[in-house]
Amino acid sequence: MLTNRQLFLNNLAQTSDSPLALEITKAEGIFIYDSSGKKYFDLISGISVSNTGHRHPAIVKAIKDQADQYLHLMVYGEYIQSTQVKLAGILSGLLPEKLNNCYFVNSGSEAVEGAMKLAKRYTGRKKIVAFKNAYHGSTQGALSIIGNESYQTPFAPLLPGIDHLDFNSTASLNQITTETACVIVEPVQGEAGIIIGTQDFLSALRTRCNETGTLLIFDEIQTGLGRTGYMFAFEKYGVIPDILLLAKGLGGGMPLGAFISSHEIMQMLTNNPVLGHITTFGGHPVSCAAALANIEVIINEQLIEGVAAKSNLFVQLLGKSKAISQIRSAGLMIALQLDNFAQVKNIIDYCIQKGVITDWFLFNDSSIRIAPPLTISEEQIREACRIILESLDKNS
Repeated sequence: MLTNRQLFLNNLAQTSDSPLALEITKAEGIFIYDSSGKKYFDLISGISVSNTGHRHPAIVKAIKDQADQYLHLMVYGEYIQSTQVKLAGILSGLLPEKLNNCYFVNSGSEAVEGAMKLAKRYTGRKKIVAFKNAYHGSTQGALSIIGNESYQTPFAPLLPGIDHLDFNSTASLNQITTETACVIVEPVQGEAGIIIGTQDFLSALRTRCNETGTLLIFDEIQTGLGRTGYMFAFEKYGVIPDILLLAKGLGGGMPLGAFISSHEIMQMLTNNPVLGHITTFGGHPVSCAAALANIEVIINEQLIEGVAAKSNLFVQLLGKSKAISQIRSAGLMIALQLDNFAQVKNIIDYCIQKGVITDWFLFNDSSIRIAPPLTISEEQIREACRIILESLDKNS
């Protein structure tokens, strides 16, 4: 009989030549466990997904309770489903008044795709502005707006009419014109290695979009739901987008994304044509139930209030290593800048051997990613950093 490892390699599509191939049998809190029973600190949270940790009891209970009522019923938007409407209501209550209408999907890429369609439909324009080194997903439309040609070229031709500007460059914003349907931006560029948007840049971007009648889309797929020390990163800047994108940390470990706008803008999907955007499984009732519990945990356990201190502790402890040339952080999105990918890979591999999971970034392979669950304790941070420092010492 073939082992799970053999079946994994034979029958599951691979996305790299050397997958981690850890055979996971359990996850709890900030830890995951492999088939031998070995425990690992999960310092990447499934890439900023498990903000409240793995299998939080309140989220597991919400999933079970919803499964006892009903699963999928009908394509999104046709039936009134309690978990969907409650979740939309809670999100609307957490957001500024003009972000009051939610469209739930299955993933971040789908949220991006829906927002692009919505912007084109509302403005009647065809051009889109994005930024170099931005990551927005891997579907055809989302791939068209990411800011890295090496990921795009093998799949060309992609969508036309996309301009990529320099991130944090106010001088480039005059390229946004009355022909631009939307600008999509990450307030913190995740896959570029935690590059933080400046206040001047994001404020100027909002002003330029106002001047040209262009919709401003904030991609908060990684930054949303407390990751940066705010429920939503835009709150730090006082810059309100016209469309907000969420996913990853939204579902508490279940697949869920959303694009959120005003009722006026979102209504454009209801006619000419009718059903202008459709998803079968988007807003799945179990995922929405998990998201409701997830938000309650973030608020009730005051997880956001602890992010800054935990981030500072990581920076303080890891800053002792001379191998790290720079530490960039936006809350619990942290990048450790090293010299090259070979060094990064050696450290990641050593840490895995010692029971700590870290990662690199798609568009910055000379930096190490740290993005643990917001529930991580000070004691756990100290132990994880001890192992990382040991790895840095042995592999630098």
